[in-house]
Amino acid sequence: MRGRELRGELDAFLADNEQDLVAFRRDLHMHPELAFAEYRTTQRIAERLTAAGLNPSVLPRGTGLICDVGSGDGPTIALRADIDALPLQDEKDVPHRSTVPGVCHACGHDVHTTVLLGTSLFLAQQAAAGLLPGRVRLIFQPAEELPGGALEVMAHGGISGVERIFGLHCDPRVDVGQLGLRTGPITSACDKLVVRVSGPGGHTARPHLTADLVFALAKILTELPAALSRRVDPRSSLSLVWGKVEAGSAANAIPDDGVAEGTIRCLDEEAWHAAPDLIKSLLESVAGAYGVEATMDYKRGVPPVVNDEVSVEMLAEAAERALGAGAVVPTQQSLGGEDFAWYLESIPGAFARLGTRTPGGLTYDIHQGTFDVDETAIAMGVRVMATTALSSLWGAGSLDSVTGAMA
Repeated sequence: MRGRELRGELDAFLADNEQDLVAFRRDLHMHPELAFAEYRTTQRIAERLTAAGLNPSVLPRGTGLICDVGSGDGPTIALRADIDALPLQDEKDVPHRSTVPGVCHACGHDVHTTVLLGTSLFLAQQAAAGLLPGRVRLIFQPAEELPGGALEVMAHGGISGVERIFGLHCDPRVDVGQLGLRTGPITSACDKLVVRVSGPGGHTARPHLTADLVFALAKILTELPAALSRRVDPRSSLSLVWGKVEAGSAANAIPDDGVAEGTIRCLDEEAWHAAPDLIKSLLESVAGAYGVEATMDYKRGVPPVVNDEVSVEMLAEAAERALGAGAVVPTQQSLGGEDFAWYLESIPGAFARLGTRTPGGLTYDIHQGTFDVDETAIAMGVRVMATTALSSLWGAGSLDSVTGAMA
């Protein structure tokens, strides 16, 4: 009986609130804020949660917040959304286009935030009616794009006492009404590498009297990625791709310094942990062969997001009930990075891909100024997250009794 009631309550909630949630998302889209500068966004979220009778706690930097729904009795699970935007120009011709030059929500974080807000308001109603058998921690996280916001949340007790955590991300390759899921790694590690090379320069007519630094740098650019492909299990997909190279200022002068910058991506957590020492060793070997000094600045990004099997099953079962049979679709592991990974190094959980493409419509890729979504995805996200939260609190064994009629 509870399952039929829950379905009806979600239907009624969304009938009353869906348009308001769409308006909230458009407001965020028009006023995007970069990492650790999400002051207005944080305030808007806090106002809505407070109006619903909740007690949000803003993080010490003043951006991002944490809010619990429900009592301390029973388990605690967490739901997370990221709230920051990207330093990109909004290129869409829509009424809700960004009003901030050079900043826009090109990754769907405004949608993630709105989905979690809607879920929060629904769960607040459930808690007020005595229908929440535990506690749900709402994490509106800053600075995912930096990255680092997840570490900020964790440093201030954001996942203390939490048994399991769930999150989702817009996927413009998946149709609205579907949820992409994968057990195990679903994103990759992503780090940044800066290599600086130095040596005696001179005239290009006498390269033998110099270290011929540009030639040596070129060898590092080609031999380092090639060596990695032979030193690491190919199933780990450890890759180094250069994006920036600088050396010299004149065609007939060999410079005495140069720099190369790139990213390292890896699908395997063990290989990711070993990467800095391996790359340092290879760099020294290649540089030494050409008589130059080479130093590296290895900047850790994020580990891979590794979905827990049980958590994926919980999300899948809830999604099937919330969205209907066939709603769950398999998804590939992405080479993109996502700092949700830091949570999953401490507690089990799962990260899902929310379909945002209009069926039969165009695909607007993320991290592009043209990115936009089919806004009916917001209600779909609320259904999935609310159902997942409730089924998690009731326990897998009681899932059918809670949401069975939603299938």
